Amino acid sequence: MTEAALFYESALVGLGTDFLNDVQRAVNRVLDYPQIGQPIDGDLRRTLLHRFPFSLIYTISEDGIVIVAIAHYGRTSGYWRSRLN
Repeated sequence: MTEAALFYESALVGLGTDFLNDVQRAVNRVLDYPQIGQPIDGDLRRTLLHRFPFSLIYTISEDGIVIVAIAHYGRTSGYWRSRLN
């Protein structure tokens, strides 16, 4: 997420902040409506960012929401799965 924000900010001043705001909006949606994300594998869910080509990958736990990845559409599918261990 940080790398993406820095990349966007280097492309256009303020775009990195826009990206982080988009991530925060997705997090807020998931916190308000945990079931909103599309189930993708087992307990994992995905919700799309509004403006940028990323998905928020998360799971619902007893303690709340666990964000596994902010995944770019263009990367190899499931590259973030190693983070589950």
